[in-house]
Amino acid sequence: MTEPIRLAKQLAAQLGCSRREAEEYIAGGWVEIDGVVCEDPAQRVTAKQTLRLRPNATAEPVTPVTLILHKPTGYDANLDGPQPALALITAQNRVADDQSGFRFLKRHLSGQKVLCQLGYLCSGLQVYSQDYRVERKLSKELAHVEQEFFVDVSGDIVEHGLKRLNHGLIHDGQPLPPIKVSWQNDTRLRFALKNPQPGQIEWMCQQVGLQVTAMKRQRIGRISVAGLQPGQWRYLYPDERF
Repeated sequence: MTEPIRLAKQLAAQLGCSRREAEEYIAGGWVEIDGVVCEDPAQRVTAKQTLRLRPNATAEPVTPVTLILHKPTGYDANLDGPQPALALITAQNRVADDQSGFRFLKRHLSGQKVLCQLGYLCSGLQVYSQDYRVERKLSKELAHVEQEFFVDVSGDIVEHGLKRLNHGLIHDGQPLPPIKVSWQNDTRLRFALKNPQPGQIEWMCQQVGLQVTAMKRQRIGRISVAGLQPGQWRYLYPDERF
């Protein structure tokens, strides 16, 4: 009986291509074993199984992608947290109207970097990326990118408190730069600011008599979480920029 062999080796022999090309076909999600897509070059196959390339297959490296997730409260944005938000990136949780043109691949989950990390109790837009250009924009150039938060609060704001939130608070002996804060309703504030530090919004609210009860990041630059329910995600479209 013929022993099973690695999928990449068998595919290379069948197509008359190099092992490297075969691995690119497989990692790109172009190869089916008995009608089922397989993305693992090390998968063992037998001579009785049927290998087939899907239409329009290309042996090219997988394009780096950026993932836009609506992180729910209680999930850890870190990749190695106790309840990692990246685990929500599944085919089932992908929003139905994603128009990026990307097919969901296992390789899209490897090598991801956490950008603009949200806290455990904060919900909203969380970004993961394999693209160095996005990483640079949301790290080295982040100070120039406006972020928008919706902040639910309790308590009674002090006199002229809204004005102080916009400009007038002093932190660690230094005045905070002007930002945009406005009421959305009786218990919700909208903050639009650049490069907020961890805990900054909570501290600002405390200075004017308010306690934060919930916080959601709605937007980073030009990219919004609108259209995504908590736990849903999509790809960053090729023509989108933060």
